[in-house]
Amino acid sequence: MKKFSAATLSLAALLSLAACKGHHKKVIVYAGSDIQVDNTKTNITVGEGGPLHQQDLDFSGGDPVTLNVQTPSGKLTLEVPEDGLFIANLKNDTIVGSYQRTGAEAGNNRITRDQLKPMVDSLQKLVLGENVSAANRNYFILPNHIAKVSSTAEAKVFGPFTTIPSSFDAGSVPEIYKFYSIKEVHEMINKFSGMVTPESSDKKTAPGK
Repeated sequence: MKKFSAATLSLAALLSLAACKGHHKKVIVYAGSDIQVDNTKTNITVGEGGPLHQQDLDFSGGDPVTLNVQTPSGKLTLEVPEDGLFIANLKNDTIVGSYQRTGAEAGNNRITRDQLKPMVDSLQKLVLGENVSAANRNYFILPNHIAKVSSTAEAKVFGPFTTIPSSFDAGSVPEIYKFYSIKEVHEMINKFSGMVTPESSDKKTAPGK
């Protein structure tokens, strides 16, 4: 029988421990009611709709995780196949969001009318689920679905009905994402569309007309 030295066994144990510690899956659960989670963090119960609720679930193992969810309309399972940051939408409506550029990457904070129009077009496509992909770093998450947002579990997410504080230190996290309810995005589109369209008062009217 092949024998191993104590040093070899100790090294193997340390490598195994390091590999285990290197795994991190984080799931942010959004629901319209209280979120009940058992000790395993894999069995979730939500009730009827109401104000937005959030529950963060962290998993350190390397194996895939299956979330068993009980909702008022029935049971469902959501899969977390790999490390990274995931969002599970247990609300009754779709949520959408995208990666947020910060610092030098964001460029000038002043936005002109010409720059605003493509932003409105982008929002209109987002609420329709168009041009949504991991490559574009934007997300359209239907009710009772889960989506991987980032390979970095330590990324920061600001959820629906939550603003990003002006005092927030963007350098404290590797990535930032902002998510909205569909209703919020429609309100933004209406607001920005009015800013894109030239106001009638901008046009001078000749005297006597």
